[in-house]
Amino acid sequence: MALPDDFLPLDAIPEPPAAALRHAWERLSTALEQADNLAAMQQQEAPSESWLALSRARRQQLARVLAVSNLALETLVRHPDWLAHLDAIGELDVTPSAASWNEALAESLEDVTDEAAMHAVIRRFRQARMLGIVWRDLNRPEGTDMWRTSGAVSALAEACLDAALSWLEQHYAARWGRPAKRADGSEQRLVVLGMGKLGAGELNLSSDIDLIFAFPEKGETEGGRKPLEHQEYFTKIGQKLIAALDAVTADGFAFRVDMRLRPLGDGGPLVGSFASLAGYYQDQGREWERYAMLKARPVAGDRDAGDELLASLKPFVYRKYLDFGAIESLRELKSMINREVKRRGMEDNIKLGQGGIREVEFVVQAFQLIRGGRDTELQVTSLRRALQRLPDLGLLPQEVVDELEPDYAFLRDLEHVLQALDDRQTQTLPVGELERERVALGLDMEDWPAVMARLDEVRARVRRHFDAVIADPEEEAESTPDQPDSRAASVDFEEWRALWRGEEGDEDARDLLASAGFGAAEASLRRLMALRRSRQVQTMQRIGFERLDALMPLLLEAAAESDAPDTALERVLPLIEAVLRRTAYLALLRENPVALEHLMRLCSASPWIAEQLARYPILLDELLTPDTLYTPADKSRLADELRQTLARVPEDDEEGHLEALRVFKHAQVLHVAASDIAGTRHLMKVSDYLTYIAEVVLEAVLTMAWKHLTRKHGFPERRDGSRCTPEPEFLIIGYGKLGGIELGYGSDLDLVFLHDSAGQGSTDGARPIDNAVFFTRLGQRIIHLLTAMTPAGSLYEVDMRLRPSGNSGLLVSSIDAYADYQRREAWTWEHQALVRSRVVAGHAALSERFAEVRGDVLGSRRDPDELRQEVISMRQRMREHLGSKGESGSFDLKHDPGGMVDIEFLCQYAVLAMGHETPELLTYSDNMRILETLEESGRLPADDCRRLREAYLACRTASHRSALTGDPARGPDADFQAHRDAVIAVWQRLLEPMT
Repeated sequence: MALPDDFLPLDAIPEPPAAALRHAWERLSTALEQADNLAAMQQQEAPSESWLALSRARRQQLARVLAVSNLALETLVRHPDWLAHLDAIGELDVTPSAASWNEALAESLEDVTDEAAMHAVIRRFRQARMLGIVWRDLNRPEGTDMWRTSGAVSALAEACLDAALSWLEQHYAARWGRPAKRADGSEQRLVVLGMGKLGAGELNLSSDIDLIFAFPEKGETEGGRKPLEHQEYFTKIGQKLIAALDAVTADGFAFRVDMRLRPLGDGGPLVGSFASLAGYYQDQGREWERYAMLKARPVAGDRDAGDELLASLKPFVYRKYLDFGAIESLRELKSMINREVKRRGMEDNIKLGQGGIREVEFVVQAFQLIRGGRDTELQVTSLRRALQRLPDLGLLPQEVVDELEPDYAFLRDLEHVLQALDDRQTQTLPVGELERERVALGLDMEDWPAVMARLDEVRARVRRHFDAVIADPEEEAESTPDQPDSRAASVDFEEWRALWRGEEGDEDARDLLASAGFGAAEASLRRLMALRRSRQVQTMQRIGFERLDALMPLLLEAAAESDAPDTALERVLPLIEAVLRRTAYLALLRENPVALEHLMRLCSASPWIAEQLARYPILLDELLTPDTLYTPADKSRLADELRQTLARVPEDDEEGHLEALRVFKHAQVLHVAASDIAGTRHLMKVSDYLTYIAEVVLEAVLTMAWKHLTRKHGFPERRDGSRCTPEPEFLIIGYGKLGGIELGYGSDLDLVFLHDSAGQGSTDGARPIDNAVFFTRLGQRIIHLLTAMTPAGSLYEVDMRLRPSGNSGLLVSSIDAYADYQRREAWTWEHQALVRSRVVAGHAALSERFAEVRGDVLGSRRDPDELRQEVISMRQRMREHLGSKGESGSFDLKHDPGGMVDIEFLCQYAVLAMGHETPELLTYSDNMRILETLEESGRLPADDCRRLREAYLACRTASHRSALTGDPARGPDADFQAHRDAVIAVWQRLLEPMT
């Protein structure tokens, strides 16, 4: 039956949403007609009959919903009979209780016997409930507000999780059994922790749900066809639960599931026992994980056990004392948010932009982190409840809370309408007129200008309160006027602007530059004008050119303030040219004078840094935080930061992982170089930090490669017939500078790969391959991940020539074959190389075996005369090929007599000649500690060891500095002659006593 033309009160909806409504009604009428035809064939009541019975008030509500929400329209087109059903049960006016939803969904699943059907039931249940939620949110019956809407979405997610989990447990009980009881006799089930807005009970209409899975105790399942370890059982159940909500089927998906907040993110196990989780957070928990755990709440499975787990983790989340140490972390996070918004042009994002949703949440989390341990009233997951408790604790004035709460509600209401348009997870304001007016209608506001006026007011208030809580008191110090003795003080800002714009005559411009300290004013002016007149600049879009025009006077002023203005300008301009099409970086420098100052300082000191920044402008972000810029991270912090970085990238996004790894590596090396130039790090520490970076990257790359191969082919077989585990059972051995903990800025990585699997075994996956093939592919994969070129370059150059038999040998060897080669076939020079080897990534148990092999080989007794002759012969060949060829006045720091290689050979000779009598010499792979051991053991005179260390440090320091300055690695004879004489003297006494 066709509905009458006046069924919908179209005149109640303004244009242009009315046009969208008319189109929606045409589609819906067609769907109703088709549904009526089907009902007639089945001799059932036509759905249109129930539509005709709708009251006029209900039809007005329908018109409003259809005018705003494509989500509701698409649902009704597919299921036109649902509207009458929701009306009949009262769900269009009142939010049902969580218990009624749980009961209804459980009843719908009673007779379901396969997963596909279960998925369909879950998805249709979610769609029907979301139709009611959107309807109530847009029409606002009594008692409905943003908080009620977000609570309903959260309750729906919990109902779907609980119902799916219960069905899966029952469905797979015959195959997998049930978990064994706990030690106290209680049952075990999966614990599902809701994080983020789900944990807070404040989901938005299109939220992902962030989850962590846990189980109480280890054991084996009982009653199934095959017992499973609890870890495996709960992993399987967890995987099935994710698919039950997240998998896209013909009915769409229920909820997108994000598991990256679990310990170690995508690199960690999907499910953890209570003991493992407690150990992780106690030993390795990071600051951002404290933020995340603020919202943790049991949402499905064994909720009582979940409460027990969270109670055990409270000391990690909430400090017993007032944690003012968290303030610095919060300020860094604030800086990161601002930086990300500026860099990515996200000003129209009402969540991340200034004065947005995130800033309100941040204010509340700041107080929870800092004071939650003492003020236990703040130990709640709900933002609203925590915010309302702040005045009574004297932490925020009541009038501030009275502004923040409704302002936050408005931002979330706006977010809900944006997402109701198309069921998309978005917080970005629309640009089209139709979408804007639909948003205004959804908010029950007059028009889009009214929405923006309210939004501007709300953002300004939120930003003001955010700054009052989080602001750094030093931020206002950036407007300090020029000092009287400053060279640039004689040139005011307008003169710099006029010079850049070409408004000064050439002679006046040269005089101005000269007065500001530019020694080569003519060349600097020529270079500057070449940039301004270049085709790149002349063809810039307006907003980009405005940013450049605003930046350049500041840049010239900063160059004049630097120690070497001409050099600074010459080295920075290529960077400016590199970012002319990525003008967010121009804005970044323009709006952060401190970053500009550090840029000039670093580029003046090092062309290498200038080249890195020009090649990878994303590194400019690092200049915004001087505290970390000049303070390289230790290995533990590096590993944490890399895990966090990779956790933000989807697991299946290999390109994203490669890019993230490269940006991380470049940024961390920049920190080391900055601290090196600033003189805040001793040479040995510089090499330590560069080595830490490589080790952390290698661990990550090994994990990625192992996961990639095991996902495709399964796990290799061990020698005892058991299977390898998700932890990579593989070793990456570092040789050379990496092994000797002496990496420089441009060092490549000398690597050897080892494994310890069954020689004739194979993997156990769907596509099994021989162990030998598996580990060869693993090695190839690691090399690919390290050397592949992306927009952010490569990670490292890799040299595999030190493996057994060199380039003609296998890429990957078993540890037994490696040991046999070292004992039977290796040349003396290969044993010299072995001195500077150590495990840099891989399996702990295999590492112990390698240490045994290395110690056994190096500690073997050798003929001293034969060893001495072979070392001298190898050294002579190197000098002939790599040493200086007649240059005078300077010497090659590495290869000439008395240089670094001589000292390395001395250390290697000492270890090989004396290791069998002095096993302490076998402990270390780096030259400095070998020399210290030679001194402590009395095998070399203390004065000789001291002079060798001093010479080695001097040469390495000069070599590091030349890498940063771009100069050849040579040293003036006059500066190094004493060091060379000392090294040559020891060489002759130890290796050439008869000459």
